[in-house]
Amino acid sequence: MAASEPEYLPERMDADAAVFVISVAAQLAGMHPQTLRTYDRMGIVVARRTRGRGRRYSPRDVAKLRMVQYLSQEEGINLEGIRRILSLESELDDLRRQNAQLTELLEIARSNPGSRLFTAGPGGAVHLGRHRRALPRALPPA
Repeated sequence: MAASEPEYLPERMDADAAVFVISVAAQLAGMHPQTLRTYDRMGIVVARRTRGRGRRYSPRDVAKLRMVQYLSQEEGINLEGIRRILSLESELDDLRRQNAQLTELLEIARSNPGSRLFTAGPGGAVHLGRHRRALPRALPPA
């Protein structure tokens, strides 16, 4: 951290932290706040809400808004097409995370052959567990 920055500031901002009010998010995205409200109602970029129902946007939301604007104005894609693109990108991100987790589990299993096993949860989630020997119900007297 730079010497001039206060110690209480985070080193890195969470990309999903909903910190921007609608006017700031609109300015950062180069849009009118009413456009953000429309996109929110349409489910294109949905803001998180405060207790008082005010909209809050994250840095990731602002990046999506910029992408929406680019796709709409520069590429000529309609809003339904943009909604589909964002949905597919979200699905791709989820699959990449899952792939990374499974790759990590596979590497762990390969580095310790015979000492680990995979189990599947009811929803299909894959877990890595240790193979344990069953202990006798009662220990023999010493």
